[in-house]
Amino acid sequence: MAEAGAHLTSTSVNEQPSIFEVLAQESLMEAVRPALKHAIKVLAESNPSRFGFLWRRFDELYLLLDLVLQNHFLSHCSASFSENFYGLKRATGRGFAVRLGLNRKSHWRSLLLLCLVPYLRAKLEVTLAQQRDEEDFSIRLAQSRSQRLYRAAVAAYPYVSSAWQAWVFCQQMLYVFGVAKTHNPLLWLARVRLARLNAQDIRDLELKPSRAGHPAEGSLLQRAWWLMSQTARGAALSLSSSLSMGVFFLQFLEWWYSSENQSTVKTLTSLPAPPPPLHLRQDQNNQEPSSNHSGDAQSTSNTVNCPLCRRIRTNSTVLSTSGFVFCYRCIYTFVKVNRRCPVTGFPTELQHLIKIYSPES
Repeated sequence: MAEAGAHLTSTSVNEQPSIFEVLAQESLMEAVRPALKHAIKVLAESNPSRFGFLWRRFDELYLLLDLVLQNHFLSHCSASFSENFYGLKRATGRGFAVRLGLNRKSHWRSLLLLCLVPYLRAKLEVTLAQQRDEEDFSIRLAQSRSQRLYRAAVAAYPYVSSAWQAWVFCQQMLYVFGVAKTHNPLLWLARVRLARLNAQDIRDLELKPSRAGHPAEGSLLQRAWWLMSQTARGAALSLSSSLSMGVFFLQFLEWWYSSENQSTVKTLTSLPAPPPPLHLRQDQNNQEPSSNHSGDAQSTSNTVNCPLCRRIRTNSTVLSTSGFVFCYRCIYTFVKVNRRCPVTGFPTELQHLIKIYSPES
């Protein structure tokens, strides 16, 4: 509880937290997701057949872990993981000098807004990126009426996102000048606000584990529920402990692999181009000298054929994750559905497709 009680030396314990504290706790959770995603990507690339599903289902797995983690902290600390890390709590009512504990409605509203909103936002951003790729390369796959309506909704997302960011900015400015009690519209929608933990809250948090005991009496259903809650509590504690110890390392990873730092990363980690696959070199070495003309024709045919449709490539596109070249329509459709390289199995996204333009074209 050292990080939770670090601010208790302040003379204004019962006042609302500053804008720097609330923005710092928000940036903490924003740094965790991309860092964990990169770790899963490295794991999937090391063994695509065994860990590839972790990359393909990362959003859903992260949502499940986030639900377990946030539900535990909302139940026991009246705050999210990042809010508790910075010594904050969620309060309802007019005064900030309230005891720990959220009512049922505030608890579920906070849980849904903490977990589902980032999940839906990530899904929308991925769909929006795919739609931009289709528009850039004039790809129009067969679509039903519902899919066209969905594309229209996704097309309106940038305008909705801009309006949301403007609302957040106005809310933060009102919070800075003391007009608003919350800095984020999500807190306003959950009908809660943030306050600093006080000394009594710290004592309550330390006494809570000792008060929870095994139900000696009760129905089998109650005991099963108690066992499930203890299991979830243990998982949440292990997750929170690991995140608490590695939070600064995760923030470093998030900075290292940010788009602003990619030029530095490429300069420090640039390697020479790898040689062609072994089986391609063997095929070239096994060609008979007597059939030079036929061997050249076969080699040329192999280098211009798409590994998916086995025909001469049209609109050649290379996967940056593996180096293999395909027809654009073939590889676009495959990656959009399977999210991996069809030859190597490496985790692949649509942004890894690179079109090749020959000097003659």
